[in-house]
Amino acid sequence: MIMNTQNSSLVHVVQAPRERVPGKPPLLLLLHGFGSNEQDLFSLAPYLDKRFLCVSARAPVAIGAGAYCWFNLEFTPEGINADLEQAQRTLEMLPVFIDELIEAYEVDASCVYLAGFSQGAMMSYGLLLTRPELIAGVVAMSGRVPDVLLEQTHDVKALDGTPVLVTHGIYDPVLPVEHGREANKYLGTLPVELSYREYPMGHEVNAESLRDVTVWLGKTLDAKCATKEK
Repeated sequence: MIMNTQNSSLVHVVQAPRERVPGKPPLLLLLHGFGSNEQDLFSLAPYLDKRFLCVSARAPVAIGAGAYCWFNLEFTPEGINADLEQAQRTLEMLPVFIDELIEAYEVDASCVYLAGFSQGAMMSYGLLLTRPELIAGVVAMSGRVPDVLLEQTHDVKALDGTPVLVTHGIYDPVLPVEHGREANKYLGTLPVELSYREYPMGHEVNAESLRDVTVWLGKTLDAKCATKEK
């Protein structure tokens, strides 16, 4: 199902839970990479934990036919320049969008998980570090922690115990594996429950990494449900 922008702040597609849980279902929000769209990561939804209501959002900035981004990038001889003001505006949109999803689909507000790829992973890190009270867990695939976030002081107590899985390809030509390793090192200084894994792949999600993401999400959700039942 696609909900258009008249009813929510971001166009998105939805996969309903395929397995019922007591109470409201958990939400898994999928955030695609630069130049892609909501259908990209949505193709992973059938392989993910059946208890999730999966939502794959379309980034708000159009850069071509069927191509969108969370913030613009300029490729120059000196390197890549990011539109940081646009990134901040988009980051501020996401909590509003999450609130809309919680109301529209009656999901559990305490069980909101993010899974982002590349630029979508950057946005996932952004929400984790700036609005940790909204997020129950994060999967960051082939991304990096934006430099601007490294320079900020975060609410460390609110991050306590939040599960985070970082995956990265050893042969990634777009965002080299050093970015994943730097994220692992930085997150290791925070009180999150961190898992880090590398794979013999490029800038992609391969079968092995998808299997690990699926297992990790299931175990994390099991732990969350067990805690709520106590």
